[in-house]
Amino acid sequence: MPTYTYRCDSSHRFDEVHTMSSIPDASTCPECGGEALRRPGAPHLSAAGSSAYGLIDASARSAHEPGVVSSLPGTPRRAGSGVTRNPLHAKLPRH
Repeated sequence: MPTYTYRCDSSHRFDEVHTMSSIPDASTCPECGGEALRRPGAPHLSAAGSSAYGLIDASARSAHEPGVVSSLPGTPRRAGSGVTRNPLHAKLPRH
């Protein structure tokens, strides 16, 4: 939700968080109790990169759109062929 800046007649400034659909033009000053009008403010830009935003979005989506699972938890996985074509795996000890 966006943050909005307010200032009263006594020049006290404070911020409030409101949804964009319910932005009040005035609020009560927490310091003096007077009426404070909404002021234009600078946007709060983040220094996070796109990968951080991707992580934030993915965690928010997982709260209400959990990932689809292909099997029940605790179900053993299907055995693979056990053959790898990676030459580095040939140097690993066999069990």
